[in-house]
Amino acid sequence: MKNESDHEIEHRVDRLEREVERLRKQFEGRQADAASAAAAETDASDAPADPLWFVNTLGRYAPGVVMMAGAVEVPVGPVRWQYGLHADDLLARDWSELARPIEALGHPVRLELVRRILNGTQTTAELLELDQFASSGQLYHHLRQLVSAGWLTSPRRGHYEVPVSRIVPLLVLTMIAAS
Repeated sequence: MKNESDHEIEHRVDRLEREVERLRKQFEGRQADAASAAAAETDASDAPADPLWFVNTLGRYAPGVVMMAGAVEVPVGPVRWQYGLHADDLLARDWSELARPIEALGHPVRLELVRRILNGTQTTAELLELDQFASSGQLYHHLRQLVSAGWLTSPRRGHYEVPVSRIVPLLVLTMIAAS
């Protein structure tokens, strides 16, 4: 009859075996990728040949990872950005802490403010010219919500910008909402 300690050891060995197998597959995938890259270089224009090229590449390099990435040109300049987390870590996380940043974008006026700022409108004077605001108080209320949630920064008084680290996530969120 097995005791609790034996079950714990079996459980740990099982987890280690799964992890070794995952790493072996990842290593083999990288070797195959290196060989195919040496045989022929591929650029983004070749991507449509495989409609799941990004997912397939991600699966070879980082199985189990959920990722967002982008290479975009915005008024502040080019942005190349990527971020990923293991799905297990995301599922184990307390999602209630995510409510505030998501909630901050949950108002049509705030979404429009972020879009305008991302497109180059940066001063409160320019933003007040938009039809959505009856007063500067309303504008500042929405801007405070976006700044406190991290979607905007104010590098100097009366000027706002989207932090570079938030540009691709904002575009991903809009892509998700549009799909």
